[in-house]
Amino acid sequence: MVAVACGQDAATQEQIGKVSGQVQDLLEAQVAQAKHIAALEKEIGELRDKLNQPAANDDASAEDLRKLAAQVQEIDRKRQADNERILKAIEKIGKSGSGSTHKLPAVSSDSPAPGTKQKGYDYEIHSGDTLSSIAKAYRDQGVKVTTAQILAANPGLNPNALFAGKKVFIPDPNAK
Repeated sequence: MVAVACGQDAATQEQIGKVSGQVQDLLEAQVAQAKHIAALEKEIGELRDKLNQPAANDDASAEDLRKLAAQVQEIDRKRQADNERILKAIEKIGKSGSGSTHKLPAVSSDSPAPGTKQKGYDYEIHSGDTLSSIAKAYRDQGVKVTTAQILAANPGLNPNALFAGKKVFIPDPNAK
């Protein structure tokens, strides 16, 4: 009986790992699309500015702007489809976990107790940075930090509204 339960736990963990990997891939694709949308929105703004300048009217036609707007709309449709796929994957994880008799452990917060100093790094946001790309860069340097840990260490930080020059704290969960 114990061997069957262990086999089920291992299969469940493998399935969760696989789905988590797929969700991470979808989130990274969404971040890439968001960057692409931002670049296209910037390009649209520049084209509009050129269109409004009398000497620059011959640089960007109204047709160019229509094509660019269509590209932005297509990317946004893809982003929405990715969001739906992510939500379905999360829903599937929730459903598969609800039929299980094993409860998954709660995620603990790595934030320090009030009044204690947490070890980590100060980081200044650069243009094009995302929490995911920042966490990956630190992981590549051996600091095993997640986007959730960065958010926990920076109360009030909106990951969808990062701007160049903003300073954030990157906790180092390995530092004691």
